Amino acid sequence: MENFIFFSYLASAIAYAALFLFATFRKNRHWLFVLAMLLSVTWSVSILKTTQDSQLFISDTLVYETLRNSAWCLFIALLSSKQQWDNAYQHILHSQVALLATIFVFCIASIETFPSFLELFMHWLDMDPRFFAHVLFAVFGLILIEQLYRNTPIAQRWNIKFLCLSAGALFAIDLIVYSKSLLYKQLDLSLWQSRGIINALITPLLALALPRLDTINFDIIRTTPRRTVFYTTVLIGCGMYLTLMSATGYYLKRVNAQWGETIQTLFIFLAILLLITAFTSGKIRALAKVYFGKHFFHYSYDYREEWLKISKALAKLESLDELKQFIITTLTDLVESSGGGLWLKNDRGQFFLAAEQNLHLSPQELDHLKKGHQLPEYLANKQWVIDFYEMAHAPEVYDDVDLTPWCYEDSQVWLIVPLFHLNHLEAFAVLTQPRAPRKLNWEDHDLLKTVGMQLANALALNKTSEALANNRQFETYHRLSAYLVHDLKNIAAQIALIVKNADKHKHNPDFFDDTIDTLNNAVNKMQHIVEQLKQGKTPPSADSVVDLVDIIKKIQRQHNGSPPLQTEIQTPRCLIKTNQTKLISVLINLIQNAQDASQKPNGWVKLVLTATPDYAVIKIVDNGIGMEPSFVAERLFKPFDTTKGNAGMGIGAYEARDFILKCAGQLEVDSQPGKGTTFTIQLPLIQAETHELI
Repeated sequence: MENFIFFSYLASAIAYAALFLFATFRKNRHWLFVLAMLLSVTWSVSILKTTQDSQLFISDTLVYETLRNSAWCLFIALLSSKQQWDNAYQHILHSQVALLATIFVFCIASIETFPSFLELFMHWLDMDPRFFAHVLFAVFGLILIEQLYRNTPIAQRWNIKFLCLSAGALFAIDLIVYSKSLLYKQLDLSLWQSRGIINALITPLLALALPRLDTINFDIIRTTPRRTVFYTTVLIGCGMYLTLMSATGYYLKRVNAQWGETIQTLFIFLAILLLITAFTSGKIRALAKVYFGKHFFHYSYDYREEWLKISKALAKLESLDELKQFIITTLTDLVESSGGGLWLKNDRGQFFLAAEQNLHLSPQELDHLKKGHQLPEYLANKQWVIDFYEMAHAPEVYDDVDLTPWCYEDSQVWLIVPLFHLNHLEAFAVLTQPRAPRKLNWEDHDLLKTVGMQLANALALNKTSEALANNRQFETYHRLSAYLVHDLKNIAAQIALIVKNADKHKHNPDFFDDTIDTLNNAVNKMQHIVEQLKQGKTPPSADSVVDLVDIIKKIQRQHNGSPPLQTEIQTPRCLIKTNQTKLISVLINLIQNAQDASQKPNGWVKLVLTATPDYAVIKIVDNGIGMEPSFVAERLFKPFDTTKGNAGMGIGAYEARDFILKCAGQLEVDSQPGKGTTFTIQLPLIQAETHELI
């Protein structure tokens, strides 16, 4: 036995020494690899010495093994870091995992070097921590190898294949040796002596791997999209599982010495049976893959990048047609589909084919979409991406919907992606078979649904914008109509007043002159209205210099409503620059409103004109019913809001304030319910000589 151990580790020492020399004198040296080889030689020689010196024990060599394993882990971690960062050493130095690993190695090396530390830990744990530590070393090494291999693009894996195989074998034999040692509380010498031969056999693979490491292009790897796959999760689970099983078996044996061996054997059998069941059950593996993939590993997609890319592209779209084509293109590119179609919902809640790209569906399939009301209802209820590949293998998942017309052998339909906005199905896309065969996973489904929601939001926004544009057009025509009706109502009122007073004053020359002026004013307004109808908007009118004194006198002559208008002019001249026709219309409208509000036996309406150094001040005062302060603040100047029912248009006060503000003036209202209302208008004066504002 001792001779076999001697020759086994002698072969290991010689093989590692040769590899050390080969790695040292190469042109491209990997110094961490050289260090790992040097420590491997030291480890092999230390075990050789235990076979020749009875004062040395196997436990005395464990510290060299710890140093060897640390060098291997550091070398593999460096290669993994180079895949993601330019300065791999800098990343490792700042890594929390590296810090924890350093502390772990320091503690294990101290325990293996100083017997007093070992006794202290054995007293605390009531077990030898060294076997447990080396099981963890083996598991951690295998995890690093798995990370290195699986995160390397397929085109680059040829360069690291032999390295991963040889290092994986090294840590795998360590895992077997120390997990059994932890379980039985003693080393299995058969396994121990075979380690030397196994280490010697892996050195040729390492020699082949070393030149290939020189050809790895880390710049390409860093720019290649990749992800960490499920096998790492399986490895972590196996390591933790074996560690837990070994510790539990040890304690079962310790608790009951008589039945310990029997219970231990039964426990190990059940544990192995559970592992086999877990790994042979497709459902368990699928659930574990989804869970660990979602919560522990990198995503296949950079969601932030995908979101920004789609958002930027959406911002450049200018029409609904562009948006519809963009939706199809985006979804097909995500899953590399060869084509697709987009079904939108119309005002009646029915879905219709709105756009398509390379959508070669048979008439039977298209007809099924037109008649199959089950599909939109199913999508709205389930909010799933329908995968016809999954349907072929698990048809029971889709029992609630009849998709038989699409399930024949040569059907091009692959996916149906719903687009939801505020939990309502806005649209759905039908995607045809991919350019290359592929199977979607949970992350593809999540991305499709997430992108679908963003695209549905864009559709809803486009629909809302279109409806708003239509409403604005209707609002424009409604506003124009309201103004026209308002002006016609005032003209009709003026002509009606002439007809009413004709019998009484038809022989009065002044009445005849006033009638001509009123009709002339009405003709001007009618011509103005005709121009509005021709142009579809209010034509601009030129301002002129007018005297407010003349305007108020003219209004008093032409407007003889009830109660009669009283005027009080306190300035001989009051020049302003404005649109005379519009100003007269605004003042008459305010006067008419005041008269309507003062229909009582002692009602009166007064117009007062005064002037300050800078402004002409017009006050229209009445003792009518007045208005509530809340009405004045919230509704008086709100267009199309009237208290007169069908008799009013609700734009008189709004139009008055709008016109006065355009004249750089102000309009203020002071009203009290039951006491009356005062409208105060301030308009800027101009100089008589220069016609400039004072």
